[in-house]
Amino acid sequence: MTPDARDDTPTYTLHRGHLPLLISIPHLGTELPPEFAAGMTDTAPVLQDTDWHLDRLYAFARGLGASVLQAKVSRYVIDLNRPPGGESLYPGQTTTGLCPTETFRGEPLYGAAPAPDGTQQADRLARYWRPYHDALRAELDRLQAAHGSVLLWDAHSIASVLPRLFEGKLPDLNFGTADGRSCAPAILDAVVDEARQSRYSHVVNGRFKGGHITRHYGIPASGVHAIQLEMGQDLYMQETPPFTYLEHKATSVQPLLQAMLQRALAALATLPTPA
Repeated sequence: MTPDARDDTPTYTLHRGHLPLLISIPHLGTELPPEFAAGMTDTAPVLQDTDWHLDRLYAFARGLGASVLQAKVSRYVIDLNRPPGGESLYPGQTTTGLCPTETFRGEPLYGAAPAPDGTQQADRLARYWRPYHDALRAELDRLQAAHGSVLLWDAHSIASVLPRLFEGKLPDLNFGTADGRSCAPAILDAVVDEARQSRYSHVVNGRFKGGHITRHYGIPASGVHAIQLEMGQDLYMQETPPFTYLEHKATSVQPLLQAMLQRALAALATLPTPA
């Protein structure tokens, strides 16, 4: 498929751009297939832990020339930002798993029906997790073949207050680079400098250090630099049902997102091409 084309599959949508930039949105999906929903509690269809509207918030990126990969299936079916083996990314801290059994607030997702067993998890990996990651890997490879180096921006959002997961209110912008391992310092510094000049609060490698996507694909020595941005949802939407997109808030934060991406690309261009 050629650049600036669209690949629309049952599990993801991929828009191919021409810049060395891939924006991944693994928790955007809202599809909860009936075969799974039938065994879940009434809490599940609310989809309260979705990274709502990030396709709309980052819509400008396609116009800039970025590639954008968006999930379709809900993270309640399978979490595309968890390792395939299901090991915890934050040992000792409360988190959700590969096939979550509860919400971020601790509400059960399964009632009388049992949670997915090993066979069912393997089926979900094959049907949903693997196609997303195959597409992600292939697009990184395509962009790297064209440019030498590439930036992977893993886009997330979360309720700004979740007492079960963290104390108080989250900073507005939570950058994660696996404690500096997934991204060259020059790129992160450029992004954080832009955030520092804004009115939004930020933190680097705090509660969120980057999930599986950032940690697995971000290998600066090989030319792939990965940054996760976890945004507070109060920056652009209503945080309670029906999770309305708030245009007046979104238009305030979008220029910052664009500026951070452009600064990151400018920094990427100054780095030596990996051998």
